[in-house]
Amino acid sequence: MAPRTSVIWDDGFTAYDFGPEHPMAPVRLDLTTRLARSLGVLDHVDVLAPGIADDALLETAHDAEYVEAVKAASADPSRADTHRGLGTEDDPAFHGMHEASARIVQGTVDLCRRVWEGEAEHGVNYCGGLHHAMRTHASGFCIYNDIAVGIQWLLDHGVSRVAYVDIDVHHGDGVERAFWNDPRVLTVSVHENGRHLFPGTGWPGDVGGPDARGSVANVALPPGTSDAAWLRAIDAVVPHLVRAFAPEVLVTQHGCDTHLEDPLAHLAITVDAQRRAHDELHTLAHEVTGGRWVALGGGGYELVDVVPRSWTHLTAIAAHHPLEVATEVPQEWREHVERLLGRQAPRRMGDLPPDRLPIWVQPWSMGHNPESPLDRAVFATRQAVFPFHGLDPWFD
Repeated sequence: MAPRTSVIWDDGFTAYDFGPEHPMAPVRLDLTTRLARSLGVLDHVDVLAPGIADDALLETAHDAEYVEAVKAASADPSRADTHRGLGTEDDPAFHGMHEASARIVQGTVDLCRRVWEGEAEHGVNYCGGLHHAMRTHASGFCIYNDIAVGIQWLLDHGVSRVAYVDIDVHHGDGVERAFWNDPRVLTVSVHENGRHLFPGTGWPGDVGGPDARGSVANVALPPGTSDAAWLRAIDAVVPHLVRAFAPEVLVTQHGCDTHLEDPLAHLAITVDAQRRAHDELHTLAHEVTGGRWVALGGGGYELVDVVPRSWTHLTAIAAHHPLEVATEVPQEWREHVERLLGRQAPRRMGDLPPDRLPIWVQPWSMGHNPESPLDRAVFATRQAVFPFHGLDPWFD
């Protein structure tokens, strides 16, 4: 039986490289692929090497002038236009930047096409998920917004409704902005509160433009949110809105910078909880869209202990060959990490000891606590958005 899942990978993806001191080191992608391969996950998928998106495709989500600015900085980094976010501390210019960024876009679009046209049921591009890039400028380590281009491709090729769910620790601001006033796209972002974290946006009262009220939902979580509370927030908002919206395709962003060891944020999530969230979104795709699911990467800056394990779990789930968190990390992979980086790698595919599993999550149907900062954040979102979809913010 042919694989039902397509995964984007090519060694060329490691060319998306902002330099040795930048937190978004491309080694995280190579280590993810090596771990997935060593665990046999890639034996159950089609691995696709995409080309480079042309200007016409990029300009479905970016201004032509911006694309030209990226090309200029790509050819000569000294010409980077800082007014367009290029050549900055977050987005340093580098040779080949345009080609490396456009390859990521093409990979996500290839998956959108395959899923929509029935060549694949699911698609995974953990090299993508660059959700901060705007129409006119780079932002937050993101040059081109592969998600916005992919969703626009779906809309331009006959899809009437797309749901986008973002569980990165940072607000999915670039995708939200791209479809702010488009009622065909539901964007839901569950992220750390913008008072404490870049990009400082994503509030419960942000519900979409005048022609698309209720098409945007933001859950702004308090710092320190841990597994059970994070999963409760996702469960209390995401499935209700996605079911009510009834999309034809589900696109999700799985930034794993929510992890307690991530150096750039302040949540306290384990790989075990991330795996559960990946699995719940996979189940939701089968329930709502007939399985049409495009899953993307995103942030994640703990390069050894977190990113490879979390995204290997995501890929395995999408391949319908999920890995248990008790699975041993292959010795060959651990030895490669030690040779390459001089550090010890994790021994298991999860963080929590067996006596703390499964993670118990209190359902919203059991009531909420107005004294809880987490519950107040969730209820603010439900109260702002649920009525637009005929849902009761108080009860499930």
